[in-house]
Amino acid sequence: MNRKSLIAAALAAASFAAHAEDVVRLGNLKFAHYGAVSYMKELCAKYDLKVEERMFPKGPDIMPAIVAGEIDIAALASDGAISGRANGVPIYTVAGFAKGGARIVAGTDTGIRNMADLKGKKVGVTRGGAHELLLYAELEKAGLSWSDKPGKDVHIVFLAFADLNQALFTKQIDAMCQSEPQSSQALNKKFGVEVMKPYSTAMGEPYRLLVMTEKMYREKPAVAQRLMKCFVESTALFNKEPALAEKYVREQMFKGQITAQDFRDAMDNADYTYDVSYQHIDITTDFMQKYGVGRMAKPPKAEEWVKLDLLQKAKSELKVM
Repeated sequence: MNRKSLIAAALAAASFAAHAEDVVRLGNLKFAHYGAVSYMKELCAKYDLKVEERMFPKGPDIMPAIVAGEIDIAALASDGAISGRANGVPIYTVAGFAKGGARIVAGTDTGIRNMADLKGKKVGVTRGGAHELLLYAELEKAGLSWSDKPGKDVHIVFLAFADLNQALFTKQIDAMCQSEPQSSQALNKKFGVEVMKPYSTAMGEPYRLLVMTEKMYREKPAVAQRLMKCFVESTALFNKEPALAEKYVREQMFKGQITAQDFRDAMDNADYTYDVSYQHIDITTDFMQKYGVGRMAKPPKAEEWVKLDLLQKAKSELKVM
């Protein structure tokens, strides 16, 4: 190969490197209101990014993968993120991506119609998730005590999200605090009735957080900023085009396992969003400490680990409110 050919090959290689997609590894959960985050892998090529998605059973399960250097960004409930940060996982909250998405559902023939009716009953919930926190806050407000052992007003039964509906259907539990679209499925299949949406305490509707490793935030700021633009565009698209959101969540995330009605009912109880406040995260942290959810070594203050600068710049550039 002559000198001109070598130079041309070197320039071509440099050009390819300059335009090669940066890989971002996403940890996500299989819920309807996590759809816009999942959709980033379809959209981010325009930002020279390749998003590789890995699904986890629940938010806290993502933390070991972050510590191991296997995940760059993750979508999870605020309590999972707070617990991870409190126990030394090097993450920043960079956006909120959804709110709502929880429901307390009772078996149709249990006679349970309000929180007071849960006295003497078995209630299923997933340990370490937002739903555990929401359930305890509502039980306390109703003046009920609880434990995962007999002897209190309410017997808590810890189950995975994927197992709660089956446990309610087979009457292993009397009620559950469940996510979407699974709680809507229980209502639509007629083996569950709504007790309440657990948003009546100081926490209000729970927010889900998009977290990013400190390493990506600090060492790859250009990649991080392009990623945030992709996130904002994906979320704006799902809000603007609900038919697209429904098609993607039903066909791609759930592979046809949920109906159109399931999806629409689920999203009547949740919203795709971008934002989250320091106040909401601090209130959630206080509730976690109060109820012993998450086993925090050192409860973090929001101002220490919430970094919304990338989000605000992305929203400004894309002219999104």
